This record gives sequence, C-alpha cells and structure tokens, in this order.
Amino acid sequence: MSAPQLLSAWAGHWTGVDTGVTVILPPPGTVGSGEVRGGAPATREFALLEPTRLVDRVDAVVLSGGSAFGLAAAEGVMALLRERGSGFPTPAGPVPIVIGMSIFDGSVRTGPPDAASGRAAALAAYAGTELTSGRVGAGTGAGTGTWRGRRDPGGLGLAEGQVGTARVAAVVVVNAWGDVLAPDGEPLFGAAPEAVRPQAPYGMQNTTVAVVLTDARLAKNDCYLLAQSGHTGFARSIHPAHSRYDGDAVVALATGESEADTDLDLLRAVTVDTVAAAVRAAVAPPG
Repeated sequence: MSAPQLLSAWAGHWTGVDTGVTVILPPPGTVGSGEVRGGAPATREFALLEPTRLVDRVDAVVLSGGSAFGLAAAEGVMALLRERGSGFPTPAGPVPIVIGMSIFDGSVRTGPPDAASGRAAALAAYAGTELTSGRVGAGTGAGTGTWRGRRDPGGLGLAEGQVGTARVAAVVVVNAWGDVLAPDGEPLFGAAPEAVRPQAPYGMQNTTVAVVLTDARLAKNDCYLLAQSGHTGFARSIHPAHSRYDGDAVVALATGESEADTDLDLLRAVTVDTVAAAVRAAVAPPG
C-alpha cells in the first residue's frame, strides 16, 4: 500500500459525469465525532458520532454526490474494509464504521454514485493516486450562490494548518445555497453589490460537508468540539451558512500520532481558519 495523501490518512476520488465520490481512510484507532447544522442533511451513521455513543473510532468517511441516493457509495467502502479485516470488533467479525455525507447534484436525476463508485474511490486512495481539488470527486457537480438565482462555482477544497507540532487538514465539498466569501467578507462571485441581491426564497439543491483531520491526541468529545469549529469555518466563508436548505455537516477525526500535548482551543481556532481556507480553495480557478 502506498504512502497516505492526507496527513496519515489515505484519500481518493472517483469522478463520474457531473458527480463523484471522495473517500477518507484514516489509520486504525482514529477517534471521531461530528455535528450537523444544516436543515436538510443526507448522512449515514451520524448518530454514532454523538459523544454519548459507545463507538468512538471511525474507519472511513465517504463524501458523495447524489443526495440520499449517493449514500450507497459507503456500502462499497464498507465491503472493501471488511475484506481487509478493518472495523469495530464483534463476535461475528469486524464491522467497519463508515460515515457518509452527500450533496445534492444533477446525478439525482441521471444516476447517483453507487457501491462500485465508493469502492473505486477507496482503491484510488490505497493506490496513492494524487488527491486533487476543484471539480473532482464529490465536488464534481457542486455549485454555490443559488440564493441569488444563479449557479456560481462550487467544488472540493483542501487546506492545512498547524498548532505547535500538531497538524490539521480540511477537506470540504462546497455546494452551498449562499455565496462563498473572500477573507474581507465580500462575495467572490457576482456583479456589483446592488445587482446581486438575493433572488431565490428557497432552494433544495445545496449542502456543504467537511472532514477535519488532525494528528493531535483527542477524546471523542474533543472531536465533537473540533467539528463545531469546522462549522464556524463555514460561517466565516459562506453567507448564509447552515440554512434550512443546506445539509451542512462536519466530521472531525483525530489520529493521536502527535507526541506533544495540544491546546484544544488553539487547535479549534486554527481549524476555523483551515476550514474557511478549504472552502475558498474549492472554488479557486485551477492552477
């Protein structure tokens, strides 16, 4: 198996026609939690991420197009991990803990990602295929700015940050109802402000989802707080964020490989900036 592409995690894409899948495969023993703030989520196994639940480890996170239909991509990843002996130990054998998050794209009509798509993305990760950003993987069919009555660029973004010796990385699929904002708070797309007032009172084709990965040693509740900070990163870089028409969700994963103690609140502050940077990277022109 090749070297990992995202800190110590393997990560890969499957890209189809106007849709795709992105899979994050953290090393064994990775602790995870997450939070949903959007009003219209398409998720799989998210209840397991609540801090009060028994299982605290995550074997894979699958980001996909296709809305609720696209959650089927996780089945292919789960089957592959079972073949490899990964998962939560039970008397009947390991049960891989695979979290799914999907965005709404055009494949809802034309054919969403399926189990074979998820397996292909996971195999690309294990093969060491380069992890790229833009309109690739789960970000292939993404767009933004639908509250303006338009379809501005969307996509998948990557960013990294650091707190002392601990590192943090963010993978964000941006398919937002609102606008992506520059660091100065102005929308990145559109004409003069007086010409871009909101046009659409509602919308049903949106969602921004993210995975935050750190090598810090964190408990499950700490990961939950880190996921909350990921949502703050959404609010910094998308307006409006967390609408009733978005399925905004963040999963936070901690591999625990950093030897030094890390201040959780400093890590959370850096996570906010890292997620915001990944959102903007998702819509940046190639090159």
